[in-house]
Amino acid sequence: MDLSSKIKLNNGVEIPVLGLGTYQSEEGEVAYNAVKFAIEEAGYTHIDTAAAYHNERSIGRAIKDSGIKREDIFITTKLWNEEQRKDNQYQAFGESLERLGVDYVDLYLIHWPVKEKYADSWKILEKIYKEGRARAVGVSNFNIRHLEDIAKVSDLMPAVNQCECHPWLTQVELADYTQKKGIIFEPWSPFGVGQLLSDDNLKAIAAKYNKSNAQLILKWGLQRGFINIPKSSNEARIKENTQIFDFTVTDDDMAEIFKLNMNKRTGADPETFTF
Repeated sequence: MDLSSKIKLNNGVEIPVLGLGTYQSEEGEVAYNAVKFAIEEAGYTHIDTAAAYHNERSIGRAIKDSGIKREDIFITTKLWNEEQRKDNQYQAFGESLERLGVDYVDLYLIHWPVKEKYADSWKILEKIYKEGRARAVGVSNFNIRHLEDIAKVSDLMPAVNQCECHPWLTQVELADYTQKKGIIFEPWSPFGVGQLLSDDNLKAIAAKYNKSNAQLILKWGLQRGFINIPKSSNEARIKENTQIFDFTVTDDDMAEIFKLNMNKRTGADPETFTF
C-alpha cells in the first residue's frame, strides 16, 4: 500500500486511502495554497471539503490550477444542516458544484443527521447519484439508528460514513456495523483537534517506529480498513501525513492504542448537536 492506493466503495468507485481534510482552512490563500501544495508537491489525489467550511471556491480553483486532470482528483463535499431544514438540498448541491467549478463530485455526504430531515435528504442524494452528478453518496456523523432509518426509505446503501474517531474515541461498534454493511468508515478529527499529537502514551508507541503521533494514528486507522482525511494547511505536516506506508503497527501495539479509548469527543455528539 502507498499514497496511490485506493479502496473500492460498495458501488465500485475507488477512493484514495489518504486525503486532505480542509476544515478550518480559510477561504482564500490558506485553503488554495494547502490544496495546491498537497496535489502538486505531496502527491494527494483526494480532497475533502464541505459547504459549511466556506472554502469550496478556493479549493476548486486550486484543483483547476494544479493542472491535474479532473478525473484524477477525488473530491468530497457535504450538504449542510440549514439547507436540510429549508428543504433546499437539491439546490444546495448545485451551488456546491458551482463554487467548486466542477460538473460532478466523487462523493457527496449528508453532513449531520438533522432531525426529521435526514431521511428525506437521503432520498434527494439518491436522485443526485442516479443523475450521475455524484459518483457516490454517503453520510457523516450517522450513528447506527440513523443508518437504519435511511435503510427504511431507500435501497441505496451509503458508500461512506464519516465520523469523529481517534484513539480516545475508537468507535468500535459503529465502525464494525458500517463495515459489515459494506460502508467505508472515514474518521474526521483523527488527531482529536490536535490534542492527541502530544499524548505521551502514543509518543511511546510511535517512538518504536521512529514516527510521530500523527503518523501512528493514521496508520492505526489504515490498518482498521479506514480512509484517512487529516486536515492541515502546514506544508511540512501535509507531507508528513503521507509518510505512513513504510511501517506496520504490531497487533500488540494496535491493542495498546485501543486501550486509550475514553469515549471522549472533541466535537459535537450526533445525538445532541444543536447547530
